[in-house]
Amino acid sequence: MNRLWYPIGSLLVVAGLFHLGLLAVSGGPWDGPVGWRKPFTFGLSFGLSVLTLAWVTSLVRLRGRTWLMGAFTAASVVEVSLITLQAWRGVPSHFNMETPLDALIARTLAAGGGVLIVSVVVMTVAAFRRHAEAAPAMLLAVRAGFVTLLLAMAFGGVMIARGLVEVMSGDPRTAYLLAGSLKPAHAVLMHGILLLPALAWLVADLSVVRLAVWIYAALSAVVSGLALAGITIVGPSTASVLAAGAVSGLGIGALALAKVRARVRA
Repeated sequence: MNRLWYPIGSLLVVAGLFHLGLLAVSGGPWDGPVGWRKPFTFGLSFGLSVLTLAWVTSLVRLRGRTWLMGAFTAASVVEVSLITLQAWRGVPSHFNMETPLDALIARTLAAGGGVLIVSVVVMTVAAFRRHAEAAPAMLLAVRAGFVTLLLAMAFGGVMIARGLVEVMSGDPRTAYLLAGSLKPAHAVLMHGILLLPALAWLVADLSVVRLAVWIYAALSAVVSGLALAGITIVGPSTASVLAAGAVSGLGIGALALAKVRARVRA
C-alpha cells in the first residue's frame, strides 16, 4: 500500500508540469484567480509534498502511517483535481460561490485543507517522539521540517478563513487580495520538509544541519513578516512560485547528490 504514494505524487508533479507547458504555449495570465498557474503550482507543490512525506514518515515512529498518508494523499489529489477542473472551466477555484457547483467545489477545497492540516499536525507530533535509532542530524532535520510544514498549513488555513469571511460578506475581490498577500509565506515554509531532511541525508553532519535550520528559520521569518505586514516586493503569485521553486529545487538537488554519493560509495 505504501508504494502507492510515490506514483501518485509523481502523477501530480507531471500534471503540474503539463499545465506549465499549457501556460507557456497559450501565454495566458500569470497572476489572478483564473489561469494555468494554479494547476501548475498546486500540482507541483502537492506532488512534491506527497513524495516527500512518503519518504520522511518512514523515518519516524508513526502509528497509523498508512491511514495518515492515505488521508493526506487523497486530500492532495482532490485539491489538485478540483483546482484543475476549475482552471479548465475558466473560473476561480477558491472563494467562488457564483453557482451551486462552484460553491460545492469551494467548500470541498476548504474541507480538503482541513484534512491536510489535521494530517500534518498528527505527523508533527509523531516526529517529536523519542527515536533512539534515528541519527541526530536527520532527527533535527525531520522535526524542523515538520514545524515549517505545520506553519505553512497554518498560513494556508488563515488564507482560506480570511477569504471565506470576505466572500460571505459579498466581497470576493478582497478575498483574493487578502489570501494572496500570504502566499509567499505559505510557499517558503511548505518545502522545508523536503530541503532539510535531504540535506541531512547528504551531509549527515549535525552542525551543518543545525546551521541550515537557523538559516531557513531566518529566511522564513523575514518572508512571513513581510507578508503579514502587507509588503510586496514582487507579485504574491510570482513570489510564492520563486520561493517554493528555490526551496524545492535545493531539496531535489540534495536528494539527487545523496543518491549519486550512495552509488559511488557502493
